This record gives sequence, C-alpha cells and structure tokens, in this order.
Amino acid sequence: MRTSRKWLSQYMDISDLSIQEIADKITAAGFEVEGIEYASAGTNLTIGYVETCEMHPDSDHLHCTTVNVGDEVLNIVCGAPNVAAGQKVIVALNGAKLPGGEIKKGVIRGQESNGMICSLLELGVDPKALSDAQKAGIEVLPEDAPVGHKDPRAYLGLDDEILEIGLTPNRNDCLSQFNLALEIGAILNKEVKIPDYAGAANVGGATTLKISSETEKCPQFIGKVVQNVTIKESPKWMKECLAASGMKSINNVVDISNIVMLETGQPMHFYDIDAIPNMEITVKDGFNEKYTALDGIEYQLLPEDIIITNSGKPIGIGGIMGGDDSKILETTRGLILESASFSHVQIRNTSRRLSLATEASVHYQKGIEPTAAQKAIDRAIQLLVEYADATGIEETVKYGDNGYTPVTISCTADAINFRLGTDFSKEEVISVFERLHFEPTVDGDTIVCHMPAHRTDMEGVHDLSEEVIRMIGYDRLPSTLPYMEMTEGKLNPTQRATRLTRDFFTSQGLQDCITYTLISSEKMENAILGVKDPIQLATPMSEERRYIRTSILPSLLDVVSYNHARSIKDCNVFELSDVSGTEGSKQHLAFVLSGTLQRSRWTGYTLPSDFYTAKGLIEALMDKLGIAAQRIAYRENTSDTVHFHPYRSAEILIGKQLVGYVGQIHPQYGQDTDCKNVIMAEIDMNALIGIKKSKIKFVPSSKYPSVTRDLAFVIDRDLPVAKIIDAMNKQGRVNKEMIIKNIEVFDVYQGEHVKENEKSVALTLTFQSDTHTLKDDEINTVFENIRAALEKNFNAQLRG
Repeated sequence: MRTSRKWLSQYMDISDLSIQEIADKITAAGFEVEGIEYASAGTNLTIGYVETCEMHPDSDHLHCTTVNVGDEVLNIVCGAPNVAAGQKVIVALNGAKLPGGEIKKGVIRGQESNGMICSLLELGVDPKALSDAQKAGIEVLPEDAPVGHKDPRAYLGLDDEILEIGLTPNRNDCLSQFNLALEIGAILNKEVKIPDYAGAANVGGATTLKISSETEKCPQFIGKVVQNVTIKESPKWMKECLAASGMKSINNVVDISNIVMLETGQPMHFYDIDAIPNMEITVKDGFNEKYTALDGIEYQLLPEDIIITNSGKPIGIGGIMGGDDSKILETTRGLILESASFSHVQIRNTSRRLSLATEASVHYQKGIEPTAAQKAIDRAIQLLVEYADATGIEETVKYGDNGYTPVTISCTADAINFRLGTDFSKEEVISVFERLHFEPTVDGDTIVCHMPAHRTDMEGVHDLSEEVIRMIGYDRLPSTLPYMEMTEGKLNPTQRATRLTRDFFTSQGLQDCITYTLISSEKMENAILGVKDPIQLATPMSEERRYIRTSILPSLLDVVSYNHARSIKDCNVFELSDVSGTEGSKQHLAFVLSGTLQRSRWTGYTLPSDFYTAKGLIEALMDKLGIAAQRIAYRENTSDTVHFHPYRSAEILIGKQLVGYVGQIHPQYGQDTDCKNVIMAEIDMNALIGIKKSKIKFVPSSKYPSVTRDLAFVIDRDLPVAKIIDAMNKQGRVNKEMIIKNIEVFDVYQGEHVKENEKSVALTLTFQSDTHTLKDDEINTVFENIRAALEKNFNAQLRG
C-alpha cells in the first residue's frame, strides 16, 4: 500500500515529523514500512528562461543556449533534441546534486557550460509516470512558470515523499486511504479530518436506469446516472495523489473513478452514457465467448466468470476491467456509475486465469468493507460535481444490500491487562479506543466498543487487547524472566546412540544418506526386518510414493545402483532413519558395502567391502554402544533367504533376541536391484538402545609378560570356529584366574592334505597373568586341557 506525505497532510498535521519518524512509528505499530521513495530529487535547482538557442559549432546534436535564471544569464550546452528559445525550463546550477551525480562548470567541445537543463528523468522521477516525449527530452514548463523560482520540484508537485507500507492480511481495510489515514492518525495521536461526503449521492430526479443481478456472486449493485459532465484536466492535488500511488493522470472523470477507489477502497466503473442507450445493466455469469476489454486485448470468458451486461451482451468483466466499447472518451457527455460487491474468490480465479491483475481486482481479492459501495458512490458524486461540473444527476438505483450488521465488543481494563501482562489504567485503554474511533462507552468497569464498519478484523476481546498494545507500544510490556524448571541440557540415550552411530560410520569411510520416506508397493513387499502393518497413504502422489517405508535397505540399494550405473564401484553408504507401521515407529540402521571401503595407495593398504568387514563394523559399533562381544551371536540365516544369500549371510542376535541381518545380497535380488554381490545389513536400533548395557570396569594393566602360542586343528568343515574359541576359553583358568587374554584366528585352510569334509584352523593364543609371571608348566597344563577338550567335544586333531 502506497501513501505520501502530501496525501496524509490533507487529513492531519504532520509538519512536525520527518518522513523517517513517521515510518518508524508506523512500523512499531505493526505495519512495516518497506521503503521510502521520493517523487524526485535534486538540489540547487531553479526555473530558467531560454533566451537563445543555437547549434553547437562542433557537434551535430548539441545546442549552445543562454538561459536567464533570474539573477544572471548562463551559458549552457544542452544535448536535448527539443530545447528551443522561449522555453521555461528546469536548470541545475553549478554544484547541484542530482541522482546521476554532481553538476559542475565545464567546457564541452570548446564551449563554456555553467549548468544543465534537466529532464524529469534526470531528477529521478519514475519513468512509468512519464510519457515518451518526457523521457526523450528536457521538461518544458508552462508559460506562467516564475523565472528564478528556487524550488521547481515543489512548483511541479514533485517534492512529495512516498511510503510503501506492507499490510498484514487481516488489515485489508487499509487499502483505503481514508481508513489508512485514520489508522496513522491513531498511531501518531493526531486529529484526523476526513472529507465529509456522506449522503452526497442522496440527490437527483427520477431515473430510467434499471440494474439487477442474476448471480449470487454479486449480492449488491449500486448504479447512478449523471447526465452531464465536462471532460478536462484533473486538479493538481488529484494528479499528485495518483502519481504517489503509481498511477497516471488521464482526465478528470477517469481520475475521479481511480481516486475514489484509492480513497474508499471500493473499485468503481464509469460507463459512457451513450454506450448504454437503453439504461439497463445486469450482472450475469454463464458466458463462454471471447470479449475485448478496455486494454484492447481479447479474453476468453468462461461460465463461472462474473460479467457486466447490457441487453444480454458483455460490457465489462466484473471486478476486473470494463469493456472497450463503453470507456470514457474526450467526447463523453454523461456517465453511468457502477459500485458493486463481487465474490472475492471468483475475482481471484478469473484474474489468475486471464493473467489480468488490475488495481480493482487486487482490492476485491483482499476484501472490501461492506459499506464501501455506498461510500464510493457518495464520494464520486461529490468529486464529479466539484471537478467535472456534473449536472443532471438522477436518483440512486440499488440492487440487494450489503448485509452489514454493526459489531460491539465489551471488555474491561483488567481483562486486557491480564491477557497482556500489563498494568494499563482504564483511562489509557479508553484513550486508545477513542483514537481508533471505536466510540467506547463506559458502564462501571465495562467498556463497550462500537466497531466502525471498516474494521472487519475485530471479533473479540483478544483483538481489542492487540489494539491496545499496538497503540501504547510494545516497549510498555514489563520485562520478566520466564518461569520454568532448571534442566540440564544434554542428549537423551537415544540421541547419544544416534549421534555415536553416525560419527562411527562416517569415520570408517561410509557416506551418510537420506532417502525418501515414501516408497512403492514393490519396495514395501521387499522390506527387510520390516515392521508390521505398513501405513498406506489415502491419496498418494504416485504409485512410487504409496507407502510409508517399513525398511531402509530397499531405498538404500537404489543409491548404490545409481552410483554403480555411473561407474562408481566403491560405494559404501549407510542410513539411520525411522520406519513406521500402524503400531508405531522404530529406528533402523542399514548399510551397504561394495568395492573397497578403505584404501591407501601410498602404503598399499586396502580394506575390502566384504562380509568380514561388515561383521567387524557391527561388532565395533556394538562395543561403542556398550554391548560386550560375548553377548553377540551369529546364526545361520534361515528366515530371510529371499534378499540374502542363503550360505553367505547371518542373523544377528543379542542373547536370544534377533536384532538384524548381515550378509551378501541374494543373486536374484541383486539382479532385480542392479546391485550384484554387495554386502548389506539392517539392524533394529531400538533393540540395541533398549538392551541393558554392561557396566564399564577399570583394571590396571598387567605388569607381567605375556606368552603366545600357535595351535592348528583339523575339524569338521561345518563346525563354526566360534565354538572352538568358546571351548578354549572354558579351559583358560589357572587357580581361578583367567590367563587366556586373547584368541585370534589367523588361518583357515581347505584343500590338499585335508579331507574334503574337514578344514584346518590356525589360532594364536595370548597368555598373561595379572598376579605373577607365568611358568611353562602352567601354560602347558592349559594348553593340554584345551587339546583334550577339543578332541573330546569336536573330534579335533592337533596338526603337527
């Protein structure tokens, strides 16, 4: 919304405030001033008279002029094509500062120049407000312009200061300059005097005008005939106000229709009386044809559009633009005035479809106060009589009504203070309501406010409270500390586990991924470790986004497939996200390994992305989460052999609880997903977080030396090595002290010199005591016990 100092000065005295002070106060009251513009700019200007004008002797486009500026005659070189002797012009004297720079004396191609003859464009006037002729040359002033006048900007009315105000959505009433002036007057605590135009249209003789509406989208229509008007130039104040709003002046009648819309917020339309000889206007919808509007462009009308008609033919698009065949011309002798209420929803739809956004359509879309139509008719008649010599005014014709019901809201000062947390006196509260023209009446402690018709946003005590604090100032709110319990700012167990997991996997070289939560039916059916009862969207955007996922791996495999297709073979990714079903959500961890996880070409080190690497990542993560290695078990995967290779995958258990799967992808599923031979895992993080963790114990490092021994056994090929290690640990005590500190598998051999159903396993055992230096006989005793136990339990044979 645009307004200006001159416009506001018509209604209140603001001479004691700078434009910046006004802007600051308006912003503090809740209406942000988005910018301050100036109609023009320039210092050290004057009005001059061009006495002589000759072509420059050394140029084909420059002119040498002598210009009388009142107290002296200056030589000025001018490049404008329209400069001529006998003109009154704007002169920028030596030292003048213009938007384009400072003017200084100089010599132009050998000729002295002591200033500049200016165009309005050079003074910073908005190009949209200028004609092509004004843009192309200097501004030629009227013959009565006073030579030597030191403020040509004021003489032309270009000394205005313009405010661009951002209105909140609930304050569409301030699209009216009258209402905006009342609001600013309340903010500045200034007396506001709005022109008295009420009832100006309650005059006129009998009329033959007939108006009606055949659509519910137009509940109110007001028409009035003015038989005689004079088309002429608009008064200066009106042109200045239109310019401040970014509109061009056309003639007095068209300008009055525009200024009434800006003042009252109600769009109007003036029809040439000769274009509607039968004096009949009907609002209809249901048209499906092409129509040429006022801008000369042909538009396609649809049945839902609101159309103004005469004799069944369109003469305007309701609330948007009139027709080319009924517009105001220089020959117009009389008018038919239209002021109506239209459906703001339909106006918005039509305006958007036709890409036709006019000032009228913007006002209708944002909402108009219910009594604005009558106000607009009254103000238009007042201005037509004063500035267009209107005579032959006929009585007002109305269809429908505005449906307005006066609103009153009651409150007390205590209720407002309780809501705001303030201690305003009743007198202060009443003063605010008086400034806002709420016409408060007091009955004991109760204050009854009678809302003006334009304040359609006022609904209850909460709105009154907001008005009070806006007007008095938010700086009056007392400063208090919030009352709350002191809490320690820290992560909860789930957050700690989540952060630790992300940090661990990224530190190992995996990329953290975020894939789409919504998945297709196919991915839902291929859920791995999926939660039960998936949630299906009622209106999915596509078949690919029908379900909320119950498993992460199907989505993560898409990431790997995408990278493999672009020749990125070392693709190691993980995702830690929620999966959901009707019974609730869980947090899952999934990762996929392919190619090489870690590589150092300098040292020749590589860590392949294989099953053992995946197993190591899982065990290292669980160790960081506080789950001891002894509690982790791997079992042959028999529950999901559709997605995992049946002989190269395992179920992960903590105690007896299944918490996930790890292994190589099934060849068929790998082919379906274009992810061949990748290693993948999905783990229920909720289960890991919920498991009771072992307490951490600190013990001193042993100060006694350790001893290592290597063992190699031939055992059954199907026997898991973990069972061998468990059996060894059970035999590792001497005098109740566990002296086996570590068992490491360093070789598994199958082939020559070993039977087909057997394998050779080589291990390194580390022995160490915390109380003394171990003796050979102690180690040999444990060593012999291990050999005997393995031979007895597993028929293991010691290799020589």
